[in-house]
Amino acid sequence: MTTMLTSDLPLNKIGRGKVRDIYAVDDERLLLVTTDRISAFDVVMDETIPMKGAVLTQISAWWFDQLGGVVPHHMISADAAEIIDAVPALKDHRAALAGRAMLCRRTTVFPIECVIRGYITGSAWKEYAASGTLAGETLPAGLQESERLAPPIFSPATKAETGHDENITIARMREIVGDETAYTLESMTRAVYTQGEAIAREQGIIIADTKFEFGRDANGRIILIDEVMTPDSSRFWAADSYAPGRSQPSFDKQPLRDYLDAERRAGRWNGEAPPPKLPAEVVAATSARYLDAYRRLTGTDLVVK
Repeated sequence: MTTMLTSDLPLNKIGRGKVRDIYAVDDERLLLVTTDRISAFDVVMDETIPMKGAVLTQISAWWFDQLGGVVPHHMISADAAEIIDAVPALKDHRAALAGRAMLCRRTTVFPIECVIRGYITGSAWKEYAASGTLAGETLPAGLQESERLAPPIFSPATKAETGHDENITIARMREIVGDETAYTLESMTRAVYTQGEAIAREQGIIIADTKFEFGRDANGRIILIDEVMTPDSSRFWAADSYAPGRSQPSFDKQPLRDYLDAERRAGRWNGEAPPPKLPAEVVAATSARYLDAYRRLTGTDLVVK
């Protein structure tokens, strides 16, 4: 499978994120194409990560299949043959679709990242350690880094076009989307995370935190969209090595972050674009980390067809 920096399909490209290219199929459907681009510290690297796009797409597809009875979602198909049958204009582009494309229902997307934290880590731990709060709201005293939160904390954020998303209070979320929608988004977030965390734990993976997106479809339903519990949208830890009181190794782009941190400490990179060139061993280690996450979660090796 060749790597992909950007896609070029005979459809109207209506969006380009750090990783995904978004195409309009018609008024009711979108095609999401997950490239092998990778970003860290809000900078997109020049190099691609082999198999990363397929890992993200197929993990999301796997989760949508697991979660169909929990919440409605936007996936129609992540199978290249089925996508081509549904959108004949793509018949000459199977290689570009294989593994990395998902045909989806169109929605009106809510401008909220629905973050849920089962463990206190990352930016949440930094704020708590400094002030005892999360998004300005007081948390119990005496928590350790990486400690389990019972119950998990729903911690919404605004969606930033550039830079970091901003943590907001639930009260602010209600002001943005309304009380009823805010209640529904939190309830659906908790339902998906509860089911997903239990499934992942059976596979030896702790989902420490994750974020979801939701949209309203043409029938007025609120449905789960975008990617779901992938290494890009979640923090995966190995259950057999978990111990509170310290940071935990994770199944994501950590080899890349470690390299970039070293470059910054050495004064060879200022943390802004353009990024430094990535050594082949960092690219390979990052690809292996993503494939390992897929294997551990689903119990099978990723096969692209």
